[in-house]
Amino acid sequence: MKTLIRRFWKLCLAIMILITATVLLSSHHVKKAAEGLTYSNVDSIRYNATGLVLGTSKRQRGGGINQFFKNRMDATYDLYKNGKINFILVSGDNSDFYYNETRDMKKYLVELGIPEDCIVEDFAGFSTLDSVIRAKEVFGQDSITIISQDFHNERAIFIAKNHDIYALGFNAKNVSKSYGTFTISREYFARVKAILDIYVFHSMPKYYKQKEFFPKE
Repeated sequence: MKTLIRRFWKLCLAIMILITATVLLSSHHVKKAAEGLTYSNVDSIRYNATGLVLGTSKRQRGGGINQFFKNRMDATYDLYKNGKINFILVSGDNSDFYYNETRDMKKYLVELGIPEDCIVEDFAGFSTLDSVIRAKEVFGQDSITIISQDFHNERAIFIAKNHDIYALGFNAKNVSKSYGTFTISREYFARVKAILDIYVFHSMPKYYKQKEFFPKE
């Protein structure tokens, strides 16, 4: 009986080590792929005609504005105001009438002062992979500046590089650790999924074959 218990705990330990190693190696691989391609200073980043804003909910649970959302919108406006992008693709989940990330993003950006005709909505950005690949396959954009928090940008750039998209990342301001602990912790597992999506499953967006209009310079 004792031997069985020891074997059980050894198996549990081996599984834990394997999971931890997989998570850490995946995170490192994604981070290396984006090395030198993310920027936090608007003066340092190169010009790209199109900015891709990755969606998130405008409201946090319990009410109040989601700081991840607000900071991404502010970063987008900063890029546009400083002539670093000319057009904006807001990509997010539009799964039902009451939850519409792209509508909220566009409305917020227009209120900040960005002309409405410079903003295009991608209603089918159900995941980071969907948003990045659809930017090229649906909207014809193979050179983009991705706008999100730094950890999210790294994963998006990893996906972009593996689909022949030239991508830079502009890092929106991060939120406090106490506020964003769950989101940041979840990112480690999202990176494992990204590795599997690219190298194992060769995943593609749910919808990506129908072309959509995107303005030209």
